[in-house]
Amino acid sequence: MKNLTHAVAIDGPSGAGKSTLARKVAADLKFVYVDTGAIYRSIGWYALQNGVSLECAEDIAQLLPSLKVEIQYGEDGLQHMLVNKRDVTKEIRLPEISVAASKVAAVPAVREFLLEMQRNLAREHNVVMDGRDIGTVVLPDASCKIFLTASAEVRAERRCKELEERGTPQEYGVVLEDMKRRDEQDRTRKIAPLKQAEDAILLDTSALNFESSFEALLQIIKERIGDET
Repeated sequence: MKNLTHAVAIDGPSGAGKSTLARKVAADLKFVYVDTGAIYRSIGWYALQNGVSLECAEDIAQLLPSLKVEIQYGEDGLQHMLVNKRDVTKEIRLPEISVAASKVAAVPAVREFLLEMQRNLAREHNVVMDGRDIGTVVLPDASCKIFLTASAEVRAERRCKELEERGTPQEYGVVLEDMKRRDEQDRTRKIAPLKQAEDAILLDTSALNFESSFEALLQIIKERIGDET
């Protein structure tokens, strides 16, 4: 695309396929992909590494001055997360980090710490950015907003397959309960709760496979921002 001012905001619950779909869409559009969930996972990982209680917002906030989170794009084209120069891209995908990410994301100081970083990326690049509050808080003026979701049961099935492929399998029942618990945390947190922006398009992929989901997502984006390829 020729226009250099477009931002696509994709929000939705955990396991909805935001990261995988957004990454593929960004590649197709030649946009920069920004996985904000990975940023929060990095902070959650850092908190756990430092033995900080995830229930204590003050302790988490006190970690921030010693923390430098960076996003780099490797030769593989993937987003790599660096915490104080250490590449934690693989480590932050462990199941226990999901809970930590949700906990730190509810801390106002953390969200303020990351807000300008995320907005700067959108100022400097055409971006596809996914998360929980991109269309409502981070990029309220995004060119295109999409709320991507699927039923908890379908999302749990997909997450189980993903974990098995990574060599860290978990039982479906455990994954489903964790999914529902995180959904509740994300919806009810006081700061930037998960919700669909008023001007976002709802895309439910429960009955769609990956390719059909990708085509539906890409079509929505092109209709909203115009196909300038």
